[in-house]
Amino acid sequence: MDNVNAIGIDEIQYLKGHKYLTLVFQIDTACKRLLFVGQNRCAKTLLRFFIDFGKERSGKLKAICSDLWKPYLKVVKRKAPKAIHILDRFHVMKYLNDAVDQTRRAETAQLKRDGYEPILEKSRWCLLKNKKNQKTSQLAKLRELVQYNLKTVRCYLLKEAFQHFWTYNLPDSPFRRGHAGEPNGS
Repeated sequence: MDNVNAIGIDEIQYLKGHKYLTLVFQIDTACKRLLFVGQNRCAKTLLRFFIDFGKERSGKLKAICSDLWKPYLKVVKRKAPKAIHILDRFHVMKYLNDAVDQTRRAETAQLKRDGYEPILEKSRWCLLKNKKNQKTSQLAKLRELVQYNLKTVRCYLLKEAFQHFWTYNLPDSPFRRGHAGEPNGS
């Protein structure tokens, strides 16, 4: 385990009733493998991985990919502060979609209170679904909505602009797509 440069941290539910295992994977380009399985989804479990992995190896980690769960974030910051911490796409996009939806709900209620046309009603999925998965009617509704200067539309456009982040390549970065040292996190 001396040549592990990048790890991924996740959890998996194994029984009903919120019974989880914490999983740590090596996600280096040349080697992908399971390194650790720990009982429960808690900070102590992830700390146990880092204790077993060792201070020296942890200090050599270049990249760590995880979700946005605060206990994981705190442990990673404490045990591998030099590593680049990559937040997984699914959870980042979930937060952005939640922000669009909360904005849509609040603005729909405000428009109703102010006596305006309920333009945002029945617009949830055209704002939240990936464009390639939308029905023709949802795309038409979206084309209609973007003509209005609404907070929800601005929020949606910001979310869509952020999608380019996932394909952006920083010149001369060791983590650039196609680079030999790229960690394959999500």
